Amino acid sequence: MIVAETKPLDEIWRSIAPYSRVLILGCGTCMTVCGAGGEREVSFLADALRMSQARGGEHDHSLLEYTVKRQCDAEFLETFVDRSREVDAILSLGCGVGVQVVADRFPDLPVLPGNNTYFMGASSEWGVWDERCAACGDCRLADTAGVCPITRCTKGILNGPCAGAKNGKCEANKEADCAWILIYQRLERLGQLDKMRRYYPPRNFRVIPRPRRIVNKTQVSTGGNDGQVSV
Repeated sequence: MIVAETKPLDEIWRSIAPYSRVLILGCGTCMTVCGAGGEREVSFLADALRMSQARGGEHDHSLLEYTVKRQCDAEFLETFVDRSREVDAILSLGCGVGVQVVADRFPDLPVLPGNNTYFMGASSEWGVWDERCAACGDCRLADTAGVCPITRCTKGILNGPCAGAKNGKCEANKEADCAWILIYQRLERLGQLDKMRRYYPPRNFRVIPRPRRIVNKTQVSTGGNDGQVSV
């Protein structure tokens, strides 16, 4: 899932300062799970802004609250079209993708990011998320026993291990397990150590065309479950 954190309150204040009526828009999927922009976080942020406004006296903002199923699908944004007409700006607590989709849907309104988006990750314990995927578009997890060397190796080495690991930890990040030791151990367990002999040429990330697009021809031809939105 996509992992983000809410921006500092003073940065949010600077962002919304020019606008009197602001809709704080939450996202009910990834941002809810990572605690950065679900319905609860929308309420907490609105309360914090109102308390700050009451104490400081220099702000006079009307704050509306709303949360959609997910901001990255324009279909779900139709539920608050009427509310959008009541505000001067939208403060999105979605990820960076959500902010852009909302901005595309409401081109006459400033759409401001309330979160900093970091990575796609997995929960390792309650309240902790670790990066697991860089969305590089060239997945090699079948050859590395399900351990991504691009994200889990601090150096991003594709042909490892290097000579710097000590006691299973990375020399560049002593808190992190050496990804290539993990890869070796898992391949050994699977009886696939021959995969360690493969060589992968270094990746040149600068040649990746942006923005990327994936077209699911089946969904396009059927209109998505005969025109229904897939959730």
